[in-house]
Amino acid sequence: MSLMLEGKLAFVTGGSGSVGKAICQVLAREGATVAFSYHSNTKAAQALVRNLQESGAKVKAFPLELGSASETLSLSDQIEKEVGPIDILINNAGITEILPFALIEEEDWDHIMNVNVKGPFLVTRAFIRGMIRRKRGCILNLGSVAGQRLLEVPVHYATSKSAMVGFTLSLAKEMARYNIRVNCVVPGLLEDGVSRNVPDKQREEFCKYCTIGRPGKPVEVAEMVAFLVSDRASYINAQVLYVDGGF
Repeated sequence: MSLMLEGKLAFVTGGSGSVGKAICQVLAREGATVAFSYHSNTKAAQALVRNLQESGAKVKAFPLELGSASETLSLSDQIEKEVGPIDILINNAGITEILPFALIEEEDWDHIMNVNVKGPFLVTRAFIRGMIRRKRGCILNLGSVAGQRLLEVPVHYATSKSAMVGFTLSLAKEMARYNIRVNCVVPGLLEDGVSRNVPDKQREEFCKYCTIGRPGKPVEVAEMVAFLVSDRASYINAQVLYVDGGF
């Protein structure tokens, strides 16, 4: 069977994190040329580049202050010049902080929204213009079960992640005329990433009600992402797909 993403060029935000790393690895395994952004973990980004290059993949890492319009526009131009036109955009980067609602300050709220909501907007706006010109492309947004279920989670984080669903649906409708697909993957509790900060009580509750009975692995999310951005999923559009073990 041929590789799912052979000849495709993908850009992944937050590639140095656990889920982002898994996504980059699976995309590369399936034949894609991979560009990814990272915020401050240069060591992890460089290690991922080395790892993928050793396996024969074409990959390049770029620092990015997510939420900065000027940096995002500059990066989109740089990637197109140095790597090529993007076929696949994956809005993966996101942050959280564990705070009860009464202690959330305006600055806390703005910080989460700046990265988790404004960030995907700016990145998508920058890269989608080339997709529109070429009349092809695929966008995949990462949500969270925290924004879709009645759970004891930080309110500002849940709000930011639920916004990804509306962003996905409205964007998919508008971009359909340009042959651009837009979908959203909603992971459940994972073994790594932002889930590291989940208290034991909430972790046990998730496993109790999850039909598979355990947290997921980042690679299990990455496998779904790779399929959805491939041509094998050409009839899947404007969907919110859960990778949560049946929670």
